[in-house]
Amino acid sequence: MPAITVLVVDDSVVVRRLLVGALAEDPAVEVVGVAANGQIALSKVAQLDPDLVTMDIEMPVMDGIATVRALRAAGHRMPIVMFSTLTDRGAAATLDALAAGATDYVTKPSGVGSLAEALSRVAGELLPRIHALVPRPTGAGAAPIPAAAPLAAAGPTRVRPAPITPARPQARLLPPPDPRPVRAVVVGSSTGGPEALSQVLRGLPAALPVPVVVVQHMPPVFTRQLAQRLDRLGPSTVVEVAGGEELVPGTVYVAPGDRHLELVRSGASVRTRLTDAPPVNYCRPSVDVMMRSAVTAYGGDLLAVVLTGMGADGRTACEQVVAAGGRVIVQDEETSVVWGMPGAVATGPGAHAVVPLPGVAEAVRRTVAGHPLTAATRPGGAA
Repeated sequence: MPAITVLVVDDSVVVRRLLVGALAEDPAVEVVGVAANGQIALSKVAQLDPDLVTMDIEMPVMDGIATVRALRAAGHRMPIVMFSTLTDRGAAATLDALAAGATDYVTKPSGVGSLAEALSRVAGELLPRIHALVPRPTGAGAAPIPAAAPLAAAGPTRVRPAPITPARPQARLLPPPDPRPVRAVVVGSSTGGPEALSQVLRGLPAALPVPVVVVQHMPPVFTRQLAQRLDRLGPSTVVEVAGGEELVPGTVYVAPGDRHLELVRSGASVRTRLTDAPPVNYCRPSVDVMMRSAVTAYGGDLLAVVLTGMGADGRTACEQVVAAGGRVIVQDEETSVVWGMPGAVATGPGAHAVVPLPGVAEAVRRTVAGHPLTAATRPGGAA
């Protein structure tokens, strides 16, 4: 079975060695080249046609964001994972890179006591993303297809086998639930989520008449930057949760990185509460934690939305939403960066609609407005 090929792009020799060492821990991943800046990376991508690129942000000659734009403009569609610092500046630049076409990011290790610890941390963050973002052949006999970028004309064209994926469960479409009001929208997302959330909020013609609560898997600092960016998109007001806020219509509440967000009923209102409880589904904040608390606070008067992301966070909570009489929408596989979280819901407890990303905003708007949510919901508002 061919290895997943990776190009490492970073201007620091130390970081390049760290990344190469971390990736060497997985025999199914092969580093086929390194580059010290974006200009060299463009040449190496054309020459090597890697399955995935890791990309530093700040580099001489051509930085990471400009390189991402150039690669996408040239038609390269391989996943690009940014290697970012856990700072305000690093978070802002990472979100710029995601908006430019990067696929995901990992943060550089800080406060580690040894090289071994740094290698372990980077490998633990990066390798699962590589396997989630690059489909690997799982059988023999696939017909070869032309690579996205061939070698120079004088040499042979590298071909990549078409991925053969094992049979997977089909999405389970649930029958329409009994009519009931939607008093809150709860959203979970991870890999690919920042751009998916941006598209959903931009697609709303007006702020929703109910509160929206979002768990996006991101570290501290990044969630604050994300909330600020989403707030600028309009028409909704978007804030990072500080704890104790009363949920009000027209506002989107983003869980802060490394804190669980719970919704707690307080008389006639519902307020936010942050905790440092252990991770759930390896995540803090966790979609399951937030959505389960929403069921306790609102019963079935909920609309749960699960967007692109790795893993299965949100699966059990969506089952509880359905059992309570609420509604569930998941993003479809074709438009998801990773169909982990939405796929776990759709093929497990099931969803009332599986919707392409361009149609999610309209499906949410119509459901909140009281229109029936059916499996036929599609972009443009058909339901």
